Amino acid sequence: MAEFTLELNDDQKQVRDWLHGFAADVMRPAAAEWDEREETPWPIIQEAAKLGIYSLDFYAQQFFDPTGLGVPMTMEELFWGDAGIALSIVGTGLAAVGVLANGTEEQIGTWVPQMYGDANDVKVAAFCSSEPDAGSDVAAMRTRAVYDEAKDEWVLNGTKTWATNGGIANVHVVVAVVDAELGSRGHASFIVPPNTPGLSQGQKFQKHGIRASHTAEVVLEDVRVPGHCLLGGREKLDERLARAREKAKAGGGERVKNAAMATFEASRPAVGAMAVGTARAAYEVALDYAKTRVQFGRPIIENQGVAFQLADMRTQIDAARLLVWRASWMATAGKPFTSAEGSMSKLYASEVAKQVTGQAIQILGGNGYTREYPVERMHRDAAIYTIFEGTSEIQRMVISRALAK
Repeated sequence: MAEFTLELNDDQKQVRDWLHGFAADVMRPAAAEWDEREETPWPIIQEAAKLGIYSLDFYAQQFFDPTGLGVPMTMEELFWGDAGIALSIVGTGLAAVGVLANGTEEQIGTWVPQMYGDANDVKVAAFCSSEPDAGSDVAAMRTRAVYDEAKDEWVLNGTKTWATNGGIANVHVVVAVVDAELGSRGHASFIVPPNTPGLSQGQKFQKHGIRASHTAEVVLEDVRVPGHCLLGGREKLDERLARAREKAKAGGGERVKNAAMATFEASRPAVGAMAVGTARAAYEVALDYAKTRVQFGRPIIENQGVAFQLADMRTQIDAARLLVWRASWMATAGKPFTSAEGSMSKLYASEVAKQVTGQAIQILGGNGYTREYPVERMHRDAAIYTIFEGTSEIQRMVISRALAK
């Protein structure tokens, strides 16, 4: 295991600069257009695939970076470019993490490559957990998976919502209830292969921000998937359910992770890195503007009220990045989040992104409120970080529970 360091090595710097160039030269010039169109930016995903940025190999390299900094570095640079386009590029990763967190080696090798396709035939994947009545309250999930022993198939019925790439994905990873009496402990994850009958796209959402990222409902009507599409396998599921039932009989016992929470726990520092990238982008626009905008005969950065805002913005961004890097390093080093460090990083970075992008609009004044400048879009995009993959309130609950142990 590599020692923790705050200095990126030469290879990491090279990757960072490569990603930054793509973000600056390809993503940023197209950001406003795809935000207005509210459509998946397939040409940019295709370009990212041709360059090797949108590929299983690239994300595997970053995921297995022994310092733990490969993924957060990647997320920060891409989301510095544009949050909506970046989420279209990295959204498949959540489904991939769902398989990595819950699947067997054979399932990982079979399904994760199909999530990305290749440079000539780009695919995306979707992770489907939230439901109309079950967002933060995962125990309220209603989507059911019933095993048909005669055919060795699982039959899925229900409606998922807020699914990134939902309905347009090549592979869907669906969390469903297999034992309703166990609440959130009775959940399991399933692969729904391409072109499986019964899966369809429901409502596509028109969103406040990240509008270049496709978000929709996924409707499951008697969707039949082979038994081997149960992530982790039947034997592992039966053992987990048996332990959960024993603990329930004994009066509850310790909390047991479910399939969705295992995925979100692994991805929270990455979401924090996304927020850092958006905050940094808005800060840099505000800083450049403050240096060139002249009022009362001098650049506005020479006014203490503006200068102090920028000082706070930079301090908050750097602090957020450090929390993200700490959690990412801990996860790679196998160190447990005894104080919910993953949730800390996501909570603080997401709140910083909302605050910094709002301050950027204030520094630009009337110009910041128009679409002629990107901070208006960045502020809309930043709002999602305190909501998806666990709201700020949920993160505080996770942290406080960890502290109370």
